[in-house]
Amino acid sequence: MRENDTVAVYFVHSMLHSLRDQPLRAEALLREAGIDPAVLGAPGVRVPASAFARLWLLLIQDLNDEFFNLDSHGMPVGSFALICRGLIQEPTLEKALRQCLGNFALFLRDMRASVTLKGGRAVIGLRSNIDDPVTRVYAEETFLALVISLLCWLGGQRLVIDRTALADKRPVQDDDPLLWGPNLQLGAGRTEIEFAADYLRLPVIQDLAGLKTFLRSAPQWLVIRYRNQNGQVAQVYRYLREREQGQWPTLVAMAERQGLSASSFRRLLEREGRSFQQIKDEVRRATAFECLRETDMSIAEIAERTGFQESSAFHRAFKKWTGESPGNYRLRMAASR
Repeated sequence: MRENDTVAVYFVHSMLHSLRDQPLRAEALLREAGIDPAVLGAPGVRVPASAFARLWLLLIQDLNDEFFNLDSHGMPVGSFALICRGLIQEPTLEKALRQCLGNFALFLRDMRASVTLKGGRAVIGLRSNIDDPVTRVYAEETFLALVISLLCWLGGQRLVIDRTALADKRPVQDDDPLLWGPNLQLGAGRTEIEFAADYLRLPVIQDLAGLKTFLRSAPQWLVIRYRNQNGQVAQVYRYLREREQGQWPTLVAMAERQGLSASSFRRLLEREGRSFQQIKDEVRRATAFECLRETDMSIAEIAERTGFQESSAFHRAFKKWTGESPGNYRLRMAASR
């Protein structure tokens, strides 16, 4: 992580939620981590990723719970390492994911997750019996962030999330597109995350030596990696989103704009689990979702705007992304509003 990497204060609130009735204890931990307690009262503030990581470690030691007391049973310190040791033995991400969900169930009492495959889609569904909606959304997001980040690490690449639904409403965050993809539904009444099933056929590339290195900085850096709003991936994503597709630079031109050589630019993107082409594809998807939700543009117009020469090709691509047609998606979004 670089010195200017940051995390939204929302995620600090989620970690400290169990100490909401113990403000002095929470304040002491924040100060020890190098975070001014005053930031908790400023919703738009971001905190340094390094301080966020220190708070994560301090808090799990203080609570003796790697799930921040968001579950009635929780995960005693060492649980995460135990879960990871089993996952590196699996041959594919599908087997690792199924074991991962089963292992989390050994510790967490209030949540149960499952994975279903339908056609070319994979959906992780999460059910919880936590009564308080604020605690529930914090717990569910923490759970999904850990699971998805683990899959990214095991497979050595970042998974592209096509759809995320959170059962409860919560404030929109700048980090949302990076963490949950461009198609996020808040207050959906169910919690699930969807991506291409092809990822689950990837081999697990991590071994015991890699695990030892990983555990020295996990899981806090692992999760931060996919929440980082100042990384190269985020910067490129924002730059492309602000421009029409015809104005997009080449990889070499984008690298020059970032003050980098093309090879250094590629390496930095790869370190964050992305390629330049993948970012461009994600921006096209985000544009498609946005146009279908928020405009009256025709399907043909949206197809052209997102770089498809024919509407039929856009239909096929959109169905591959979401499992439904653009028209059905638009109707469902209108009905939910």
